[in-house]
Amino acid sequence: GMKDVFMSPDRTYVVAFFRDKLDAAGRDRLESIVGPYHDGIFGKEGGDYWRDLFCWPTDIVSHDGRIGVVTPVYGGTFFFEFGSINGDSLGIKGKEKEGKWFASASNRSKFLDPRERGSWLTHLRLSLMISRAVRRLHAAGLAHSDLSYKNVLVDPTTGTACIIDIDGLVVPGKFPPDVVGTPDFIAPEVVATSHLPIKDPARKLPSALTDRHALAVLIYMYLFYRHPLRGGRILDQDPGIDEELTMGSKALFIEHPTDASNRVKPQHLSASELPWGDPSKMPFTMAGPVLADLFKRAFVDGLHDPNSRPLPAEWENAIVRTTDLLQPCSNSSCEMKWYVFDNKTKPVCPRCGTAYQGKLPVLNLYSSRQAGSYKAEQHRVMVWDGQSLYQWHVNRNVFPSERLSDDQKKRVGYFRLHNAEWVLVNESLTGMKDLGEDRDIAIGDFAYLRQDSKILLSSEEGGRLIHVQIAGD
Repeated sequence: GMKDVFMSPDRTYVVAFFRDKLDAAGRDRLESIVGPYHDGIFGKEGGDYWRDLFCWPTDIVSHDGRIGVVTPVYGGTFFFEFGSINGDSLGIKGKEKEGKWFASASNRSKFLDPRERGSWLTHLRLSLMISRAVRRLHAAGLAHSDLSYKNVLVDPTTGTACIIDIDGLVVPGKFPPDVVGTPDFIAPEVVATSHLPIKDPARKLPSALTDRHALAVLIYMYLFYRHPLRGGRILDQDPGIDEELTMGSKALFIEHPTDASNRVKPQHLSASELPWGDPSKMPFTMAGPVLADLFKRAFVDGLHDPNSRPLPAEWENAIVRTTDLLQPCSNSSCEMKWYVFDNKTKPVCPRCGTAYQGKLPVLNLYSSRQAGSYKAEQHRVMVWDGQSLYQWHVNRNVFPSERLSDDQKKRVGYFRLHNAEWVLVNESLTGMKDLGEDRDIAIGDFAYLRQDSKILLSSEEGGRLIHVQIAGD
């Protein structure tokens, strides 16, 4: 609503003209965004990685007294290929994949073509990409100020995301926010003080701390398709006051472990919202212990204490570790397609109720702190047929991020169910060894994954050892 946008003839960029005249500070902000801040992120080694995660303005133009910004067109994956159900009855094919379609159980089930919905794995991946992009913004001393499903494009079919509307970035002490945010994603302290004058020292404005709240809300909504604060509680008969209290000073997590006053009332939900809309059926704990801890910190400890909110890097790390806990659902028609291992001997998909059949290896990771000594990491890897092993599994000093070299991105091994036995095939590890059998596992050879097997992946500093436990039948 702030700009008029025009597509270039070759459809590779757009020019967005501001409707209102920019003051000197606004012009200075734009020049900094297309200049030093752009160069600081994209002009350094590895800068190309971020081009897919940000739709960053590249230049400023002037025409008929109006100021505009030049911005690349986002990739084709962020436009609907199939659109809505019934032959695209809503006419959204070819339009932008605004996040509201994927963050609502009702929108997903009632309107979206199933081929547009993705899986729980791809929703985890797009959450990872958003976390990584926000981490990079904050590392540069910037805050977005309006993270929402309007300003973060997602593609659940590939698990990719792109942050847009970069021209309003906040720089503490230099460039204040232009907007307070988008409803549903505004931090409670911003809502609670929005009635105060803008210069009042008690007024809370968008910042990196409020970005942390919005990021947590986005991740929660992309994994559970409901809002973390919109429960069954009514605080005032006046809708405006009720909204201000619900999202502001009286905000309360709908899954708060000790205060049930804002629980969702399932009887008020439509059929299209179930089962996701009912946290008693699909609780946040189904995301596994690592993510569940961060949701608790975000919506219990940090809801009204901004400094307690998880950092973007913590979400990034937690999502990577949670991805290692995923199992594919054996029910081909399951909506989730993947679920987090629940630490039970006989795991069950929480969405469709399909139980895992057969033996299931659980790999407990240990890493070296000094030669010959290995310490448990509280990090597990679940095994499924065809799953890959990477360097970040082999060595704790390697983490899957934008810093990975081309060699570190390559698969080093894979898992197979072979003649009713689970095996780990070594593709490129020179130091792999089955300690129980006292046998070196040469490249091209394999190790059996049996109860209490201990397999050394690397003897280098930070190298890992896996201890196998067998769950299932």
